[in-house]
Amino acid sequence: MNLNLESKLVLVTGGSKGIGLACAKAFLSEGARVAIVSRSRENLDTAQRYLKAEGFSVYTHPANLSEMNEAESMANMVEKNLGPIDILINCAGAAKRYPIQELNSQVWRDAMDAKFFTYTNATDAVGGRMVNRKQGAIVNIIGLGGKVASSLHLPGGAANAALMLVTVGLAQAYGREGVRVNAINPNTTTGERTNIKINLEANLRQISEAQVLAEHQAQIPMGRYANAEEIANVALFLASDKASYVTGAIIPMDGGLYPII
Repeated sequence: MNLNLESKLVLVTGGSKGIGLACAKAFLSEGARVAIVSRSRENLDTAQRYLKAEGFSVYTHPANLSEMNEAESMANMVEKNLGPIDILINCAGAAKRYPIQELNSQVWRDAMDAKFFTYTNATDAVGGRMVNRKQGAIVNIIGLGGKVASSLHLPGGAANAALMLVTVGLAQAYGREGVRVNAINPNTTTGERTNIKINLEANLRQISEAQVLAEHQAQIPMGRYANAEEIANVALFLASDKASYVTGAIIPMDGGLYPII
């Protein structure tokens, strides 16, 4: 299927690792031009070397997107060097997990800075430009913890829940302006963040990480975690013209674990 993404300019926040990096590679494979953003210059350099070894060229920009001025600077620099941004993939930031007894006001605030404002700041910086041009697509990668509460992930889950409301609200507001806004709700995916989650639970329960992993995957009807490439493939579709009448959608990707509407 031709997704008509050739030469489109795609900005991927959190694009140096995990799902963000998988999204960057997927769009590059479709012939799009891609800029990736991360707080860490080291991580950006590592991602750039990896993509170069795969035969791709990518633009990189370091930014802490919890700060609005850095989000604006990011949008300015990307458009100055590459042109108008056609697609924004929000995947930056991850709130830390805490046992319930360690929650405090700073933890809640940190979660919003790490997850909520990294998305809304990037959206404000880029989305307004899309509205002015009367075209664009935004895809937010938002963890399923915003729908299903976990006692180890309440601050991050609250930020995710807020982002889902922002997604559908902006879809309604931007629809008449030619800009679509959608989201993907991955549950657990393989990778570094999942390893941290498993380690935390194993330590709390005083069991092995292998046992935690086996228990979790046994609960999933599909019998396994998703991989980042599977999430990226759905992002490709939502950002493409093939999804031209899809906006305000939040697509769960949990392998059938939660049978909820």
